[in-house]
Amino acid sequence: MASAKSGDTVKVHYTGKFEDGTVFDSSEGKDPLLFHLGKNEIIPGFEKAIIGMEPGEKKTVEIEAADAYGEPRKELVQKVEKKHLPKDLTPEVGLQLQIGEPKDGVVVTITEIDDETITLDGNHPLAGKKLIFNVELSEIVS
Repeated sequence: MASAKSGDTVKVHYTGKFEDGTVFDSSEGKDPLLFHLGKNEIIPGFEKAIIGMEPGEKKTVEIEAADAYGEPRKELVQKVEKKHLPKDLTPEVGLQLQIGEPKDGVVVTITEIDDETITLDGNHPLAGKKLIFNVELSEIVS
């Protein structure tokens, strides 16, 4: 049986958890994740885990932040005066906003609110976190 290698298109079932066991994402009950190995379509640690697997094989892999979404970057956190927000926006901690055009913009999360400002964080919500994945290589697509 062939094993997955760079250049292959694969289908993978997965469950992603934090170190405390909390599930943050899963393909359970859905179609498997389809991606191309070697095309940087997914986080590096996930891709490395799939290379060498055979269809039907299952394993658990721990991915450090550096091989996932990286460490949080301070320069991606900014305070913005509330007066610059759209008038119809009611800011709430945890609310995600699109800044710029959909294809070129970035998604930021409101992390703090005070009387005059809000703090926007442009880091990926999983930045700085160790991720644990249970993966199963469903298929190598020809």
